[in-house]
Amino acid sequence: MDEKRMIVDLRSDTVTHPTPGMLDAMMSAKVGDDVFDEDETVNALERKTADIFGMEAGLFCPSGTMTNQIAIKCFTNPLEEVICDETAHVYRYEGGGIAFNSSASVRLLYGDRGRLNPELIEPHINPDNIHYPKTTLVVLENTVNRGGGSFYTIDQIESIYHLCRMKGLSLHLDGARIFNALVETKDEAKDYGDLFDGISVCLSKGLGAPVGSVLLGSKELIQKAKRVRKVMGGGWRQAGFLAAAGIYALDNNVKRLTEDHKRARVLGETVSGLSYVKSVMPVDTNIVIFELDGHHKPDEFVDHLNHSGIKCNTFGKQMIRFVTHLDLNDSMLEYTVQALKKIH
Repeated sequence: MDEKRMIVDLRSDTVTHPTPGMLDAMMSAKVGDDVFDEDETVNALERKTADIFGMEAGLFCPSGTMTNQIAIKCFTNPLEEVICDETAHVYRYEGGGIAFNSSASVRLLYGDRGRLNPELIEPHINPDNIHYPKTTLVVLENTVNRGGGSFYTIDQIESIYHLCRMKGLSLHLDGARIFNALVETKDEAKDYGDLFDGISVCLSKGLGAPVGSVLLGSKELIQKAKRVRKVMGGGWRQAGFLAAAGIYALDNNVKRLTEDHKRARVLGETVSGLSYVKSVMPVDTNIVIFELDGHHKPDEFVDHLNHSGIKCNTFGKQMIRFVTHLDLNDSMLEYTVQALKKIH
């Protein structure tokens, strides 16, 4: 590829394109009407994802926002409260959906790069008092987007699970990048089914599918969730073409996530050595977040890189985010490293 014309997209791992193998799987999918439960490829994806995480059933939806919002709707009633970190996607990036869809309030906590623990959660579980909303749900995010791809280990989750059981709370996982966490921790995905009441598994980020997430839970939860999905406009017809991409992604694109992490660490090491970078979050998975010094404006920095064919996003005051993915190769990585070093 001609370096002068090279395009490198680091805005998100959602920008990937289906590989030839994934496209072949999509085009050969057997489909039916999913609203009638007749799309066998959708059914296969739901069973496969549920089995991976040791849960009873799954529901294929267009987006992670929908699976999260359906779960919150199913686990709460109006006048109740959800506990999550202040950086949580369900709070920051889902359009105020908790209030709109579920009429629930939110208790925001300030965890360690987005990660909660029992000692942080317990004091904020409301007592049984009519002055307060009833605390009913805790939501975790793994990996944590605004935490720079920070992740939970199974032991950390287990301690939160025990608190939730003791207090009678449901526990939901926004698993937008759950496989990025699992390839690092080496934990067993099946163990998650014993700890969470609901899990949202995104297929369109690091796994490279064009669209879709699967909500996992008990058969009872998924039956209720299917009704909520319909109300939200999420009942779709021959969705097997998309489900086939999800099956292909689960079969072929999980182990290779370690490549994304290695490239992210190269970017992290590069920016940490640049004079105009004030600080860099630890690079745990495929997200690199760094802070520019006061002499560089984030918007101008993004524009400068864009002129070199490198796309990225601002991520708050003086903050920049890079996200690595399967469409980023080593030549693109080296091109980006050299472009960063030329900035003064």
